[in-house]
Amino acid sequence: MTLTAWAWITRSSEFFNRKNPIIDLQMPAESKIEKWLRLPVVSAGAEYLVMGHLMRRNILAYKAPPNNEGYDLICIHPNPRHQPTKGELAQVRVQVKSRYASDCDRGFPVKEDSLNAFDFLVVVFLNIGKFFGKNDGSTGSKPIEFYTLPNQFIRQHHDESSTWQKVKLRKLENEIQQFRDDLGFEQITHCLGILKPLKLKSLDKSR
Repeated sequence: MTLTAWAWITRSSEFFNRKNPIIDLQMPAESKIEKWLRLPVVSAGAEYLVMGHLMRRNILAYKAPPNNEGYDLICIHPNPRHQPTKGELAQVRVQVKSRYASDCDRGFPVKEDSLNAFDFLVVVFLNIGKFFGKNDGSTGSKPIEFYTLPNQFIRQHHDESSTWQKVKLRKLENEIQQFRDDLGFEQITHCLGILKPLKLKSLDKSR
């Protein structure tokens, strides 16, 4: 056996007999669970869910480019010839926030410098399951909740002193019911002057 071959065997033996600082053979990779479960697909879906519900109410909604500053959706009147009257807006800017866990703390971060960049903030509680503590998300799923919060409401409850600059809704459940689901979306239709689609009945009773 040559000296080179003997040196290679010796080094190989030392490598496998010691605990490799890079590869821990006793701990499989899947056991190293991240502290925070990130679900980018689920989170991205919140914007499309909001856009779909707005369009269901005949609000023409466009998605802003990814990472757009201040707002995520632009809403306009579906009639291209509509002229806003006094008190109406030509467009409404909507920022979207979401939480996927059913047992979240009902809070969400809002940057202070974005407060001048949107008209409404829609927070979506996706409620896909419970994840807090020993819960793994396999139970606790419930219907989605939408809250369309006016800019003034966000300013009033914005905690700029906290690290995340959160708006916390846990103690405001009764107050925010007026902004929930369809009731909340109606605020945007009022701003844009969009009437509820109705089938007009003929005045001629002979038909």
